[in-house]
Amino acid sequence: MGPAPGFTQTSTSPPLERGSVISPVLTIDSERLFRESAFGRRVAAEAEARGTELSTENRQIEADLEAEELALTEQRATLTPEEFRDLADAFDAKVQDTRTAQTAKGRAINEELERAREVFLAAAAPVLEKLMRDAGAAVILERRSVFVSAAAIEITEDAIALLDETLGNGGD
Repeated sequence: MGPAPGFTQTSTSPPLERGSVISPVLTIDSERLFRESAFGRRVAAEAEARGTELSTENRQIEADLEAEELALTEQRATLTPEEFRDLADAFDAKVQDTRTAQTAKGRAINEELERAREVFLAAAAPVLEKLMRDAGAAVILERRSVFVSAAAIEITEDAIALLDETLGNGGD
């Protein structure tokens, strides 16, 4: 048995004219709201650029470490076992420190993306409140938390449009 007539689990109907939804309950896809807004697209592009830079840096570091390892291996025949062990231990420590630093840079990119998401949601709150008031709604629920709903109460498209008008890409 499918959903009741007039209800759907997906928003396949065309977007409504802003302000045309009148309902005490609205739904929104907050992930899509961020991802498809001008603000979210800018943040994602910046994070992707930083990730690409980090990948390039990682490849260069890897090549440098491989060259250093090869040079150390070539020196082995001319060194005492103790001298070689000291150099090998120092190299291993350098590799571990480098990995730790590069991993921290990757985490920092993800943390910055998460902070930008929080800034976006704080800036979006007044816009979402306006949409809520315009619709006569008392609440906006996360769409993924709703089992079944009428497509007419899904306001993500309206929210993205109004946020783009209000916030732009957030970088200006």
